[in-house]
Amino acid sequence: MLVRTDGIIKFFITIIGIVIIAITLRELSHIFIPFIIALFLYFFFEPLNNFLESKKIPEFITTILDIVITIVVLYSFGRLIIDSFIQFSDGFPEYTKKLSDIVRNISKDLGIRDPFFRYFSFEKLVKTIDYQSLAGGLFTSTIDLLGSVLFVLFFFVFVSSGEKTIYQAIKNYYIKKRVKPYLKEFQDEHIAEIDKKTKNDFDKQLENIKLQKEIELENTFKEITTQIQKYIITKFVINLSAGVLTTLVLYFYGLDYPIIWGLFVFLFNFIPTIGSALALILPVLFSLVQFETLTSALIIFILMAVIQTLAFNMAEPMIIGNKLNLNPIIILLSVLIWGYIWGIVGMLLSVPITAIIKIIISNSKSENLAFISEMMSQRKIT
Repeated sequence: MLVRTDGIIKFFITIIGIVIIAITLRELSHIFIPFIIALFLYFFFEPLNNFLESKKIPEFITTILDIVITIVVLYSFGRLIIDSFIQFSDGFPEYTKKLSDIVRNISKDLGIRDPFFRYFSFEKLVKTIDYQSLAGGLFTSTIDLLGSVLFVLFFFVFVSSGEKTIYQAIKNYYIKKRVKPYLKEFQDEHIAEIDKKTKNDFDKQLENIKLQKEIELENTFKEITTQIQKYIITKFVINLSAGVLTTLVLYFYGLDYPIIWGLFVFLFNFIPTIGSALALILPVLFSLVQFETLTSALIIFILMAVIQTLAFNMAEPMIIGNKLNLNPIIILLSVLIWGYIWGIVGMLLSVPITAIIKIIISNSKSENLAFISEMMSQRKIT
């Protein structure tokens, strides 16, 4: 009875702890989001940094180079997006008129007598928007975004410079908690065999055991880091490739604002299923407004579906492999939970964060963590 009570108490303490952590992450999102993105940047640049380090390039120069690359990419990317949205705003009146005509024609064909649909006017709806508040919100969001970017770069500098110190601290803790008790137990078991002649050999044996344990820990860290890097870089490259391919295909087909639709494919596919569906549906709906034919919408749908299938159902599993193997229920819960904690940004980061958590716990030898890893897996564990 006592064992059962202790188990229940531990369970509820764990649940309370998780809730407190979630509330803390939500309330301090302005700190944790830039920190998590900075960690992703660190893993993304780590292969380049290791290569530069092998060439005897000082650490501070590699960090500066990483920051310069990040700023250049963000500026170029942002400039491209802003120009696309400016073009979209220029053509907005034409599309609102087409959309109004489509809604009115459909309502007549379906026999809908509601005046709202019979005499639908998107222009009137647009006029009800408070542009002053919208502009103020846009300005505030832009300032917040710039602040977040600076925060990310600030955290990135400290993560890059403090990573070795953190590893050393974990290594010392591991030696204190795991290696030293193991060595003492080994020494106690063989104490009777030790004499003056064999003491030096025995000390060397203990030192070798300690060294093996340290190498074991180092290899585990390297394995975890390699897997995380592989996932982040592969996911980023595949999403970017799918976005670029979408942009090119839609550009040659003649759909307006292909860069915007490519951006949606790049971003939304960090959110499985939901994001993929949005990235697919939005350009299809827009093609209905632009071309006003179901044939064009169907062609766009097929093209987008082929790109997403090749990228995310074939290339991604082939390159990343089946090690992550996340359960669809876990993916859905992670999207909902991280979306609640950090909003849209949380939804975008949800699967990468969950994947990293699974990588870490799957490399643990703890039975409890092994059970959690199995629960997070899609395929049946035999």
